[in-house]
Amino acid sequence: MIQPILPGAAIGVLGSGQLGRMFAIAARRMGYRVHTFSPDQDTPTGQIADVEVVAPYDDLDAVESFARSVAVVTFEFENVPASTAQAANRAAPVRPDGAILHTTQQRIREKRFLTKTGLPITPYREVRSLDHLHQALNELGYPAVLKTAAFGYDGKGQFKIDSPERVQEAWSAVGHQESVLEAFVDLQCEISVVAARGDDGQFVHYGAIENLHSRHILDHSIAPARVTPEIANRAVEMSRTVLDQLGVVGVLCVEFFVTRGGQLMINELAPRPHNSGHLTVDACVTSQFEQQLRAVCGLPLGSSGMHRPAAMANLLGDIWSTGEPNWPAACAFPDVKLHLYGKLEPRPSRKMGHLTALNHDAEEAYRTVVKARKALT
Repeated sequence: MIQPILPGAAIGVLGSGQLGRMFAIAARRMGYRVHTFSPDQDTPTGQIADVEVVAPYDDLDAVESFARSVAVVTFEFENVPASTAQAANRAAPVRPDGAILHTTQQRIREKRFLTKTGLPITPYREVRSLDHLHQALNELGYPAVLKTAAFGYDGKGQFKIDSPERVQEAWSAVGHQESVLEAFVDLQCEISVVAARGDDGQFVHYGAIENLHSRHILDHSIAPARVTPEIANRAVEMSRTVLDQLGVVGVLCVEFFVTRGGQLMINELAPRPHNSGHLTVDACVTSQFEQQLRAVCGLPLGSSGMHRPAAMANLLGDIWSTGEPNWPAACAFPDVKLHLYGKLEPRPSRKMGHLTALNHDAEEAYRTVVKARKALT
């Protein structure tokens, strides 16, 4: 059992985006101080944090110095180098453990872990050359999806191969680098389970959340997901296995494909709060960000009970293309909450904020949040 870290202590965050911002808001509310470390200045997290340290992630002396100023270190996105987490761990505990970051930030390591646990995943092959890619396609068939092994998110580093004529183009598109080829799935929908685990093994989850994507970027989330109770329960149990096997102390999201035949396949893991869990801030007794704080500080986890079903809509920089969005129009929906991340420059596909709608019916919450976002433009 870890010694509880009590309010008043400083919590270190590696990364400085919107996930860190919402974590910092939860931490400040509970009386903690927050320090953030990233290469950027005036960041979403830095605007809320007590201390914003600006330095490259590979400046390991700066990382270790940062960690000496806090009681515990956590991270808000998984592309922090594993060496950075190791450097921090020399001065303060890192939760979730840096070894979990190392496993989940690279697709091949992640898939090998999931295979070892016996959990179902999409059929795949490891690809390290053009010859490997041709061989993998012969085994998996067309269509298939080629994904870079490292640093892929929001559809970056992915290429769908639907014919032999596109193989060379696909290999060039991923930069001739180590990748995985995944068989194409007859998809019904995508769901995620955001869950938290304490050092004592306490496990709390938010059920199955349905995710709708546009241009490979999460567009809407609906909770609870529109799937059968059997599928939702299986997803939760599989997620618990993942968190237990990894020994997670913190929050982790398991993303699933649901096939038209009702089969569940794990797509990928995110060892931190997740975009699909943003709605927990407004919809649940304890948000995913407060759960992360409680877990890494050794406090008992809070209730994940939902006040009401909810739906979330991402706000990308594209919404600013014709000028400032019509915020009063969205706020005119009384059951809609507006969250903006403090990013100064809207760019296409950049996540700038989100809307959450609450309702006694998840389908109605989804319809409402769609209308509210449309009203912005």
